[in-house]
Amino acid sequence: MAVTTPDSAVAQRARKRIAWRLLPFLFLLYIIAFLDRMNISAAALEMPHDLGFNDKVVGLGAGMFFIGYTVLEIPGALIAERWSARRWIARIMISWGIITALMAFIHTSREFYLVRFFVGAAEAGFFPAIIVYVSHWFRYQDRAKAIAVFYAANPLSYVIGSPLAGMLLGITWLGLRGWRWLFILEGIPAVVVGVITVFYLTDWPRGASWLRPDERDWINEELEREKLAKQKVRSYTIWQAFAQRDVILLTLCYFFATTGGYGIAFWLPTILKRLSGQSDIRVTLFAALPYVAGFLVQQLNGWHSDRTWERRWHAAVPIFLCGVILLLAVIFGSNLLTAVTLFTLVGASYYAFHPCFWAVPSAFLSESAAAASIGLINSVGNLGGFFGPMMMGYLVNRTRSFQAGLLYLVGSLCLSGILMLAVGAGRQTVLQRNAIAAS
Repeated sequence: MAVTTPDSAVAQRARKRIAWRLLPFLFLLYIIAFLDRMNISAAALEMPHDLGFNDKVVGLGAGMFFIGYTVLEIPGALIAERWSARRWIARIMISWGIITALMAFIHTSREFYLVRFFVGAAEAGFFPAIIVYVSHWFRYQDRAKAIAVFYAANPLSYVIGSPLAGMLLGITWLGLRGWRWLFILEGIPAVVVGVITVFYLTDWPRGASWLRPDERDWINEELEREKLAKQKVRSYTIWQAFAQRDVILLTLCYFFATTGGYGIAFWLPTILKRLSGQSDIRVTLFAALPYVAGFLVQQLNGWHSDRTWERRWHAAVPIFLCGVILLLAVIFGSNLLTAVTLFTLVGASYYAFHPCFWAVPSAFLSESAAAASIGLINSVGNLGGFFGPMMMGYLVNRTRSFQAGLLYLVGSLCLSGILMLAVGAGRQTVLQRNAIAAS
């Protein structure tokens, strides 16, 4: 049932203006972030041959990003909340763009590990800063849709980046191979857009000159009401939030989800290449299909989650299905068509999980406790991005087959789904109850 309050016209105008002002730009930021984070998966089609790296070295180097990422993630989230999300996001983008371009000049495995570590350290705090920023502008009832819009950049970055990478891999300019140009040309936009971020984004609604006064008043009142609702239940310190059962469960859930997700994302081009023997450009096009499906299902799931005010099942079911479908890919994916079809369904399930998952922490935590908890969940969770590719590389190098590594990812994804169902089981958040009562 729709809300029929006198300010509903103002509310609709404010929500629309905020969404159109902020979400396309946040979407662009996240596109650039994931192009720079995962260009290593395309470079891995040619770079190991040029530098003499085996699968174990490549998998470890890919995962080193997440070690650096973990080191500064929680401090970065707190800086975004207490200082300025806008300035912090800009700083992150400029520094990671510069370091990404340095990947073009590595020659040894030690240099590979070191630069990947510093790319991760430079990007640390970016995602929680975005989540914190979204919580400054969007109510609980609108948050999953908002997260789904900017998180769509995650799968779409592969759709854009895979064909682009495939084309760049085939060139040689100024004595540099295509995979080196891949890092240079994808690092520059982060620096440029990082500078623009300082001038374009606004930290809080109260400072938004682009909103009308009645629209500013409406969104400020809504967010203040949400803050008070959470405080009536209980106000947590940062350390109390870290000890909360649901924060621990969310952290473990995200760790196992990212173990599976990054393990698949990094190795999928190589799996399809070895299965099909096709050219790099064709392989990267095939590898883009799961992300097209992921984008579509992600938007639908986020919309339905906001409509029903339900998060737990909307996150748990997709990630569990992801593991089950990946198991089918291991059993039946012996030819290219079947493998591409099943991996496309894997991508659709995996990306449907994220918008609903990230709407949960800010539903029961506020301000610094929420920011720090989001940083904790994302930093520890993203260690799965280290273990997934690394374990795949180790097991492929050990067994000369992808099967054992993929089964490891299957177990991780299914366990993630089980843990998600344990989050907040049997109770509604105060925000859900208030939203339902207002309808």
